[in-house]
Amino acid sequence: MNGARLALAPAPGEAHDFAALVERLHAIGREVIAPAAAEVDRDARFASEALAALKQERLLSAYVPVEFGGMGLDVTQVSRLCEALGQYCASTAMIFAMHQIQAACIVHHGGSSAFFRDYMREMAAKQNLLASATTELGVGGDVRSSLCAAKVVDDHFILEKQAPVISYGEQADAILVTCRRAEDAPKSDQVLVLVRKEDAILRRLSEWDTLGFRGTCSPGFELKSIGRAEQILPEPYAAIHARTQHPFAHIVWASLWAGLAADALQRARQFVRAEARKTPDATPINATRLAEADVVLNTLRCTLRDTLEDYQRALQGDGEAFASFGFAIRVNNLKLTASALLLDVVMRAMMILGISGYRNDSKLTLGRHLRDAIGAGLMVNNDRILGQNATMHVALREA
Repeated sequence: MNGARLALAPAPGEAHDFAALVERLHAIGREVIAPAAAEVDRDARFASEALAALKQERLLSAYVPVEFGGMGLDVTQVSRLCEALGQYCASTAMIFAMHQIQAACIVHHGGSSAFFRDYMREMAAKQNLLASATTELGVGGDVRSSLCAAKVVDDHFILEKQAPVISYGEQADAILVTCRRAEDAPKSDQVLVLVRKEDAILRRLSEWDTLGFRGTCSPGFELKSIGRAEQILPEPYAAIHARTQHPFAHIVWASLWAGLAADALQRARQFVRAEARKTPDATPINATRLAEADVVLNTLRCTLRDTLEDYQRALQGDGEAFASFGFAIRVNNLKLTASALLLDVVMRAMMILGISGYRNDSKLTLGRHLRDAIGAGLMVNNDRILGQNATMHVALREA
């Protein structure tokens, strides 16, 4: 990256020109993220150069309010950033998206706590990277159920968790961990605890050698920590999950998937244009496939836009929507739709490109896109989400 562009990065708390910010992000994507994407994927290594560039642009505090030194962007703007990153490296975009989910949990639910107000200032000043540990061995992937508990003694907590995955856990500055409120609490009575890196012991339980999203570096860990009780978010995790973790996650994931699909389609478009130049008097037959794939991508984006608008209205309302089965179903439907349409777009692009998309040594290869796209339906498995929707539909009462 050149110094001139970085000099444009706003100072803490300064008003932002969002269009200029997006343009800077695309420049980072072209100059820093894309050149390293193949190696990040091949070696399943952390996208360190990408994260360094994002930190230098102060993008890890994008969702932190201006009063605490952040950019004060809203969820729609964060969604746009995730989509932009998805066009260059899905692993980098996923790390950024997962970080923003955790930042949103603190922003939405930590404002009444002096500790978390100070931590937001620290996040903005130091560009802390946040990870999460919401799944646990023994509960079958149910994030609304915990076996581990936060044992509070005087003004400290003690916790130990067996997590099947903690994405970029070894690189994060802090991890937000779900656990039972107390040792005698039921599995669903959960809290969210901020565990600082310096207070955590991580022991690997597995490795991360997957088809896609390899650069997220998501092995399983045994996590142990002792910290201050003030590091427990003051609101129950049930409220955090309903208002923030669940809708925010599906929105930013769908956003980066839209970016990934857009890049696959752009590669197909380059191929069709090259074919058109060879036969200027006739439209290439695969141009029709290109037009069809664009309809699918447009459907993905429209579904994302509608859910974003729904979520923005809910955030500005009295919170009643977050207790509604109807809202939860619509958010789940975004994940189901976006993950399916992503794979559809990539496969259509592959058919257009033919061997050029199939070859790993081609400039237009879609190997990484396809492997990442397959993962979209597996992270929080679509079958599990459909099962949740089925249960909610039985109890749903619409006016």
